[in-house]
Amino acid sequence: MDVPRGKEVARRRLIRRIAIIVAAIGIIGGTTVALARLKPAAPSVEWSGLWPGTVKRGPMEIQHRGLGALKPEQIYFINAAVDSRIVRIIHRAGVDLKANDPIMVLSNPDKELEAEKAEWVVKQNEATLANLKVKLQSDKLDQRASLAELESQYTQAKLTADRDLELTRLNLKSDLESKLSVNQATQLQNRVALQKQRLDIADQAIKAQIEAQEVAMQSAKADYELKKKEVDQLTIRAGVDGTLQEVDVEVGQRVPAGTLLAKVADPTKLKAVLQIPETQMKDVRVGQEASIDTRNGIIPGRVIRIDPAAQNGTVGVDVALLGNLPQGARPELSVDGTIEIERVNDVVYVDRPVSGEPDATIGLFKVDPDGKGASRVNVKLGRASVNTIEVRDGLRVGDQVILSDMSQYDSYSRIRLNR
Repeated sequence: MDVPRGKEVARRRLIRRIAIIVAAIGIIGGTTVALARLKPAAPSVEWSGLWPGTVKRGPMEIQHRGLGALKPEQIYFINAAVDSRIVRIIHRAGVDLKANDPIMVLSNPDKELEAEKAEWVVKQNEATLANLKVKLQSDKLDQRASLAELESQYTQAKLTADRDLELTRLNLKSDLESKLSVNQATQLQNRVALQKQRLDIADQAIKAQIEAQEVAMQSAKADYELKKKEVDQLTIRAGVDGTLQEVDVEVGQRVPAGTLLAKVADPTKLKAVLQIPETQMKDVRVGQEASIDTRNGIIPGRVIRIDPAAQNGTVGVDVALLGNLPQGARPELSVDGTIEIERVNDVVYVDRPVSGEPDATIGLFKVDPDGKGASRVNVKLGRASVNTIEVRDGLRVGDQVILSDMSQYDSYSRIRLNR
């Protein structure tokens, strides 16, 4: 027969079950903590897709690079001289012109009418001057004729007086008659002298009147030349030999005085304008050597001007071109320029990594000696050039590092390399 179990057996069974459960919970918790503390396995990276570089020691050229464009050294801006309207455009942008070649024709009826009036005033003054000269010359001839007649009368009276004096001396004529003859001759002599004075004064008066009329005529001519120049300026000309860069107006458009109409520049005299990041401008100086890559040749140059202000994070730098322009060089051609900052004779350097900035500390993967893996190391960088950068700490000469963008592996201290 069955013997019934007591309470002690049931209690022992409960204790054993609780112990098993507690042990299971401990095992599971320990396993979880251990798994949480495990470091992630090093990822595998294909070597063929990486860009490696080797730390070197030696001379390094410090250079700054910037994109830019070729610009004319001088641009001739053509503005409207007077209020006018465009009636004809002869040439558009891109045409080579001589200095006197017309670009467009403007119209201003008021100015044209003023020029015509000024021309008639000049002609009127010229006619007045000619008429005055004729009149004054005629008056002078009349005075000369009067003088000649007086001189003739004086000569005759002088002869009569001399005759009467001789007859009086011979007692053939009374003394009174002789005195009357001498007096008449003296009067005529005085009149001749006065007429000569009048002729001298008349010459001065004639000169003064002619000069006054000539001044009036010159003033009228100056006014006409000014009006004519304003009309001539309605035909817009290039002004200098060069290429027409822009035509900023259209036929029928009204343009106030001072409006920009066109631009002309000499395409053979160009400079490069580079945009250098403002963070690099502390090293750029006027006079530094440069080289300009036009994609069809490299031209040596020299920095001649630096913009005083930055725009959109860059500073404009003008570079004079010292070599011959390659074929195809033209204004607004995109170029790539490099400015030589300095040459360091002995420095530890490496090719510039994707994320490397001057005077910064970055993490780079240094390749193991066996080439099977790479470990992250902190590298302190120094001066930077276009393609190389100085290594101040963290690497030694001969170390091989990965220069590619490895930001996706920032959470790993090591990677495995599949070659």
